[in-house]
Amino acid sequence: MANPEPYEGQERAEYVERGTGRLRAVRVLNTIISVVCGIFAAVLAIHILLVIGDANPDNSFARFITDWAGGITLGLDNLFTPADENLQVLLNEGLAALLWLAIGAVLTTLISRIALPSGERQVWYRRTVR
Repeated sequence: MANPEPYEGQERAEYVERGTGRLRAVRVLNTIISVVCGIFAAVLAIHILLVIGDANPDNSFARFITDWAGGITLGLDNLFTPADENLQVLLNEGLAALLWLAIGAVLTTLISRIALPSGERQVWYRRTVR
């Protein structure tokens, strides 16, 4: 006697993804934007930690992060000018890191809303299979 299928006769849910070329392109673009903005925010956070932790400025990693952070601060280098240098870096670069995350979120939302019709924004759906 053959063994019956384990779910034979039972309903099960199957998740299906609809995919179009436009949908895939929007996903790839949004992923790239999210990753780049996330990397920029992470570099700024690492630079904050290096400054607060009194890292050796002659170290090649510290120099690399400092140079990179200097280019992505969105012009907020001297927005706040407290007497303590650590606090200045924390406030200015912390705000820049938060702005990078906000920029990424706003851009991906706008691209999805503009490039995709409302019916294609929800990609996953559930259907019952018998």
